[in-house]
Amino acid sequence: MATNLVVRNVGEDVALALKQLAAAHGRSAEAEHREILKTVLQRPKRRSVAEILASMPNVGEDADFNCRNG
Repeated sequence: MATNLVVRNVGEDVALALKQLAAAHGRSAEAEHREILKTVLQRPKRRSVAEILASMPNVGEDADFNCRNG
């Protein structure tokens, strides 16, 4: 179900930037506002470096990556 959202006390510079961005995309400021909210709030959660490193597969022994001879 859709909900109405009112945003008050938006600075003139922010409102103008929204209108300019909307015009560049060929849509209303209201449609642009919806798209910005959707894009920012529905993107996948960012993973931490620790989560990324933990998800990497074990691909060999440390010695396999030793580039030094001797």
